Formats: sequence, structure tokens, C-alpha cells
Amino acid sequence: MQKPSNELFSEKTEMRRDLGLLEAFSIVIGRIIGSGIFRTPGPIMLLVASVSLFYGVWIVGAVATLLGAFCYAELVSMMPKSGGPYAYLKAAYPPIWTFLRGWAMFFVSETGAIAAVALVFAEYSNSLYSSFSGIPFSRFVEVVLALGVIWSLTAVNCFGVSLSGYVQNFFSMVKLIAIGAIIFICFRKVGDLSHFSTGFWPETFNWSTMLAFGAAMRYGFFAYSGWEGATYVAEEVKNPRRNLPLSIILGIAGVMLLYFATNSAYLYQLPAQTIAASKWVAVDAMQMAVGTAGGVLISLAVMMNTFGNVSTQILCKARTWFAMSRDGMFFGRLGKLHPRYKTPNAALIMQGTWASVLLLAAAFAEHAYETIIDYFSFTSAVFNISTFLAVWILRRKYPDLRRPYRAWGYPVTLIIVLVIQGWFLVTTLITALWPSLLGALLTCSGLIYYYRQPLAARLARLIRYVKRR
Repeated sequence: MQKPSNELFSEKTEMRRDLGLLEAFSIVIGRIIGSGIFRTPGPIMLLVASVSLFYGVWIVGAVATLLGAFCYAELVSMMPKSGGPYAYLKAAYPPIWTFLRGWAMFFVSETGAIAAVALVFAEYSNSLYSSFSGIPFSRFVEVVLALGVIWSLTAVNCFGVSLSGYVQNFFSMVKLIAIGAIIFICFRKVGDLSHFSTGFWPETFNWSTMLAFGAAMRYGFFAYSGWEGATYVAEEVKNPRRNLPLSIILGIAGVMLLYFATNSAYLYQLPAQTIAASKWVAVDAMQMAVGTAGGVLISLAVMMNTFGNVSTQILCKARTWFAMSRDGMFFGRLGKLHPRYKTPNAALIMQGTWASVLLLAAAFAEHAYETIIDYFSFTSAVFNISTFLAVWILRRKYPDLRRPYRAWGYPVTLIIVLVIQGWFLVTTLITALWPSLLGALLTCSGLIYYYRQPLAARLARLIRYVKRR
């Protein structure tokens, strides 16, 4: 048994604790409900090609998400530190693994998610524009709009966490209203119950079917992702040992119910084939229910939702780069706070820059949104497994440490979530090999930075040796 570090497990911080339970709950809602429920049903249905497996993706994603949340709730109640998973891996693993997780978050997964959601904002802006003009604008305009969202919200987050907290509360309210409107209107208007039974079972059930299901899980998991968002700002939350676990579990439970109801509303109005071909499934369902006006209103609502989600991501994720830099494990300037606003502005600006690079790299692919998700899914799964395992490791390292919340159903629930994540890891590598390898390669490039000093010393010795020869 090791002696725990007081600094690692204490609530002391130089940041302002301006976020209460409502703000933390809003961050969870804001991080989960972004682009996923409005964008991923199409590619999921296209891959699984049956109603039963469509619901299966959402059920497996919900179970894995909730079980993972139980693990995070224990971790964050022990360590109310900014940086989310980075802080937990730091306590459980050697520094090199912790560093690689943070490096991957920056260069692969987290900035990639910002780019993906910003792109959906631009796509639904295109839907709104085409409703009035009859002609969609170009992909180039979509990219410019997505970049504008990233940089405008980066600027907002540079002016203090209180302002960002108000933004989260407002947009979380808008999200709930929008999803509630879809559910209410789609079920209130005449639909077709036969959509739920037509094509219910897949035509065949074999290894290819399982691979397709695993590939669809990439988009299902992305739709549920973000529930850990409040842990990134743990040092800015009041009474974090209570408010953070509570906000995570309540937020996920609510979103799960909303997702099932929303997907059912889509299916009530649209047949499976139409959903599979749709990029704007929320617009298509509302237009079917109430005509063009419904499509216009939901386009506006989705734009506001994705706008708020990008704001939440920018707020939360910059705290990881700040925490890493503060520990001397990332670029030094990112570990400094603005003297007046006490926000990590250097981290925010660098985050916006790399998210823009990823957006530009993927934006002109035929399926840009899916390409970005494919790029970071494998790497995210590797480190998600590591984070969940941290619960078991820390219980062995620090068995007597105060744990205000203990993971429900441990160790059975931990084993189940690890099995699901392990299966997802394998199927992602099989079905998205090259994007997965690119994400892994960028992650491994962090080794050059981590070992830069000994590598530089060896290179200098080699140069001196060559000169003497």
C-alpha cells in the first residue's frame, strides 16, 4: 500500500470555484447532447440495416456509459482535480502513460470532437439555408462557419468561467426544449407504427453483422460521449466531492431516456431506409410531422444545441492541457492563467488552433463527420479502458483513502464495461483500420516530445562523434 499524496487528493486550487451543481449538471447535459442525437442515427441505421440492431446500438451504448459513469463518480469524488481522466491516470499509472493519454486527448480525440460538432453546426446551418433558398451552400462555406464557431467560442471562454457557466445553463435549457419538441410533435402527429416492425431483424446474422454492429457503436458511443465533461473543471466546482458524482449520474440517466424517446420519435415518422439515408434526420422527421416550418425550427434548435456543445467542450478540455502543463508534462506556456480572468487562455488558443487543423484535414472528405469519429475512436477506447481500470488499481494502491462515492456493483460492473470496451476496441481496429492507425501514430509521436531531452543529448553526442571521425 502506498501513502497518498495530499496534493493529488485535496480540494486546494488556485482557480475560482464559481460553478454549482446546476452548472455542473448543465455541463454534463451540454457535453452529451451535442451533434450525436441529431446526426448519428443515419450512419448507425445505414450500418446495421435493421430496427432491432439500431436499438441494440443505443442500448449497449447506454449500459456501457452508465457503468463507466459509476467508475468516474468514484474517481472524481476521490480526486476533485481539473483535467478529467488525466488526473486519474496520473494517480494510477507511470508518468509516461499519463502523458500519452493527455497527448492523445489533444492531438487526436478531444480536439477532433470539437471539430466534429462544429461541422454539424455548419451542416444544419446549410439545412436552414436550403429551406429558404432551395439550394444548399457549398462545403467551403460549411467549413468557414465551423471555424467561426470554434474561434468565437474560444474567445468567449477566455473571459472567465462565470460567463461560460451562464452560457452552459442557457444552452442546456435549449437542448432539452429542442429534444422535448421533437418527441412531443413527432408523436402527437400521425406517424406509422409499421416502421418499428418493418425490417426489424437483419436479413442475415453472421460475423459481418457483428462487425457492422461494432462499427455502428463508434457513432453510438460518440452520441453518448462527453458525460465526463464536468470532471475537466473539477477545481472550479463548489463542493466537488458531492456535486460532481451527482451531476454525472443524474445527467446520464436523463439523457439515456431522452435518446430512446427521440430515436423512437424519428422512427415513428420515418422508415428505416429514410433514416439510413438522412444527414439531417431531425429536420426530416419534423418536416414529415408538421411541414417545412417544423424543419426550419428544428434546424435553428440543433444549431443552438451544437453551438452550446462546442462551447462546453472548449471550456472543459482546455483545463486538461492547463493541468498537464502545470505538471511539466506539456508545453509550458499552457500552464499559465490569465492574471485577471483566471482562465487558461494559452491552452484555449492552442486547442482552437489544432481543432481547426483537424477540421480542415477532414472537412472535404465525402463523409467528413464520420471520418473524424473514425480517426479518434480506437485511441479513445484504449485510454477509456485504462481509466476504468484505474478504479481497481487505486483501490489496491490506496485502500484506506476516503471515497465519498464507491462504484455501484463493483467489481461486476467494472468487468462488464471492460468487456464491452474491449470488444469495441477490436471491431474498431478491424472496420476502421487506417484512421485508427493514424490516431495511434499521432499518439505515439508524443514519445518524441516526452523523451526530447535524452534524445537531444544522444544526437549531440552522435554529431560530436561524427565530427571527430
